[in-house]
Amino acid sequence: MSSVKEKEEVLKREEEKDGSDDLFFSTQQVIKEALTKLGYRDEVFELLKEPIRMLTVRIPVKMDNGSIQIFTGFRSQHNDAVGPTKGGVRFHPEVTEEEVKALSIWMTLKCGITNLPYGGGKGGIICDPRKMSFGELERLSRGYVRAVSQIVGPTKDIPAPDVYTNSQIMAWMMDEYSRLREFDSPGFITGKPIVLGGSHGRETATARGVAICIAEALKTKNLRLQDARIVVQGFGNAGSFLAKFMHDAGAKVVGISDVHGGLYDPNGLDIPYLLDRRDSFGMISQLFQNTISNEELLELDCDILVPAAVSNQITAQNAHRIKASIIVEAANGPTTMEATNILTERGILLVPDILASAGGVTVSYFEWVQNNQGYYWSEEEVYGKLQRVMIDSFETVFETAQAHQVNMRMAAYMIGIRKTAEAARFRGWI
Repeated sequence: MSSVKEKEEVLKREEEKDGSDDLFFSTQQVIKEALTKLGYRDEVFELLKEPIRMLTVRIPVKMDNGSIQIFTGFRSQHNDAVGPTKGGVRFHPEVTEEEVKALSIWMTLKCGITNLPYGGGKGGIICDPRKMSFGELERLSRGYVRAVSQIVGPTKDIPAPDVYTNSQIMAWMMDEYSRLREFDSPGFITGKPIVLGGSHGRETATARGVAICIAEALKTKNLRLQDARIVVQGFGNAGSFLAKFMHDAGAKVVGISDVHGGLYDPNGLDIPYLLDRRDSFGMISQLFQNTISNEELLELDCDILVPAAVSNQITAQNAHRIKASIIVEAANGPTTMEATNILTERGILLVPDILASAGGVTVSYFEWVQNNQGYYWSEEEVYGKLQRVMIDSFETVFETAQAHQVNMRMAAYMIGIRKTAEAARFRGWI
């Protein structure tokens, strides 16, 4: 029976790998085009097309029933020419090596766009935290830190929360790292609880960054937020906070969804009511009878569409049916390159993920700075600093797109990769 299960797992991994390979390959292709437009030689692409370091680990965890389960984890460090690498750790059953590698490259780009002193990193563990107990998650979190401890640290590689991880998991990881090093190391990881050196504003940072980008995008089209109809695909951390911010600002959130389906009301949904009833994984649609599919949700009549769920949601197959005039990507890779080109030709403004979702790493940087100096900022200070970074970043990307006559995704890649390329050049690597 176990051998059959193992074969099924292998087949499932292979199916998932195909999509991850496409994601990684498409990321490489855009980087190559961006470097070419910037005038860099081929060896720069050869350096930056792959992570400089990729670690695969096997983590034995004692489960509540007494059995030992072996989990596979990854840590990718794309490039540390600028400084230590930085990036989240995701717990998800569909994590793959190729996905983690691609996401570490995107983190390099985000840090370049926001001018942070980091290279990109990313981690992940193949698991389903929704089916694990609190104790099992703690043992897995600590086991991951033990497995990667030689290549991470406050001056090497700083992890953070990501899909299905949170401040509690970051606290366990920080505690385990501090035990291994035998001194308190709050700067090892960000996204921690406030009482353990976390920063005000970290939990909502990604959503706030997206909200700032929405406000800036509306300005380019002379639209008001209070008149906007918004659809948010995904009701997890980023999607739910964003829906609340938009609702509180007076916009009309007409559609939201989770993995099971979506809710739609042309007059605007009662977001506070939905937030009170969502579970910790962002599930809400199962409580309602009249739902729509995620595919239908993407094609709703609206002004702003925010994909805040998973990758490859807007493709060449449905891009021509998108009715929004502005798309702001809160998820990683929700729009394929073919769809990006179609949307651009249709005059739809697309704010790419590596810009729109950079609020998370920006406030993570603020947390790291506060940990290093032992002085902590108020919530208002954090929000003020985040707003300045995001507005400056948006304006730089938008102006670059206009100057080079490219879409905002290509402009963001050009800005994001230039800093690392220049740092590698000055170091004498290329």
